[in-house]
Amino acid sequence: MKRFLVPALLMLSLFLTACSATSTPLPSDPNPAPVSTQAPDAVSGDPSSPSIDSATRIDQQGAIVVEVTPLNLGSPTDTLDFNVLIDTHSIDLSMDLATLATLTTDTGITVQATLWDAPRGGHHVEGKLSFPSMRDGKPIMKGVKKLTLTVIELDAPSRIFAWELK
Repeated sequence: MKRFLVPALLMLSLFLTACSATSTPLPSDPNPAPVSTQAPDAVSGDPSSPSIDSATRIDQQGAIVVEVTPLNLGSPTDTLDFNVLIDTHSIDLSMDLATLATLTTDTGITVQATLWDAPRGGHHVEGKLSFPSMRDGKPIMKGVKKLTLTVIELDAPSRIFAWELK
């Protein structure tokens, strides 16, 4: 019996150590200020279309990290699409992000997301979040200098991702 007990305890100890090393500690402040970072590279699209100052935005609030990268702002089709990566070690990510996300322009247009194309559940989710590129028959990107994507109630009251257009 001793012969099996020592290896079993060693395995359990290694497992618990590995799990605790990868978990994200909860912040001591229940409402910490959002932490956003930007990638240094610029996104280029059609030269006649606006480009953005840098692609990826990251928000780290609560126990969830959200990373958002525009996919086609320089050359939208029927939709404006964003790659979204959501990572956590403690919350189930089975929500429909389309119901939580809006896109707002500095020209006063706000649209609700129409599709969250991603697997449901788990602790690491990646998918495409889509918004309509037209409203009332007009492109929502026309004349836009700043674009803001807002996600509400995702382990924080709101997460704001903004891009300056050139």
